[in-house]
Amino acid sequence: MTTPGGGEPTEVELDTDGVPRGQSVLDALLQMLDVAELTPDVYRGLSPKSRLQRVFGGQVAAQALVAAGRTVGADRTVHSLHSYFVRPGDPREPIDYYVDRTRDGRSFTTRRVVAQQQGTPIFTLSASFQIDEPGVDHQLEMPEVAGPDLLPSYPERLAGSRHPGPWAKIPRPVDIRYVTDPPWARALGLPLPGAHTQVWFRADGRMPEDPLLHICLLTYVSDLFLLDSVLAIHGLDPQQRNLQMASLDHAVWFHRPIRMDDWVLYDVSSPSASGGRGLGFGHFFGADGQMVATVVQEGLVRLR
Repeated sequence: MTTPGGGEPTEVELDTDGVPRGQSVLDALLQMLDVAELTPDVYRGLSPKSRLQRVFGGQVAAQALVAAGRTVGADRTVHSLHSYFVRPGDPREPIDYYVDRTRDGRSFTTRRVVAQQQGTPIFTLSASFQIDEPGVDHQLEMPEVAGPDLLPSYPERLAGSRHPGPWAKIPRPVDIRYVTDPPWARALGLPLPGAHTQVWFRADGRMPEDPLLHICLLTYVSDLFLLDSVLAIHGLDPQQRNLQMASLDHAVWFHRPIRMDDWVLYDVSSPSASGGRGLGFGHFFGADGQMVATVVQEGLVRLR
């Protein structure tokens, strides 16, 4: 796996609010996802330096998928993954990914990955890969929304917000354009039954042609917004002190080829919340209207 620039490092570009963005930040993320082989079927990933107290769930899911993909032939692409977040990961420690070659069939290949820190499991993933096959074809219609060029940039959205949280000052490898108001910009205590969170995003730079890398970047991004609609329905603010949130499980189905350096629309809603848990349901659409992936996540949404 190589970054598109190669050669000399790209000069760091700053967003309008002074946060690093652009090709150099994207290349750093791609290098982080490029897990290193320690022994056959064992890989090691590192986390970026940040103020986050635990490893971002999208990072460990994407790194685990890269590790699984390294053991599968180039004639097969991943069509689904199912994962559980077992323990919070420590961003100061490396993560070791142990790949089990569960099955190699004629059409499908199955892999199981256990991510460990200091010998303790923090995450498990099962992924299925398939050869390219023809078949019946249909999809949901893409929602009618404003295009990304008509929407404010991420720092423009952040301007004047009450407390946008830890992501506000972290380097941005992805250009994000909210169609709907983000949770930290909505009026506190105003429930929005049936609310959807809709976000355009794309890699903030050039991507290699490796299809698995585009899929892994989508997996990384998919964990960012899934519980937003749970909060919107109940008028909750992600930064309020009595709210505890964490990802519990994460599943993705990949329907069609994905280009992460083109605009992708993420449409998320929440069909249910109960027992201190909220369910997020999301669909990804390419700018051409093709439905490229579906994501489901259950997360802890606990009011103390």
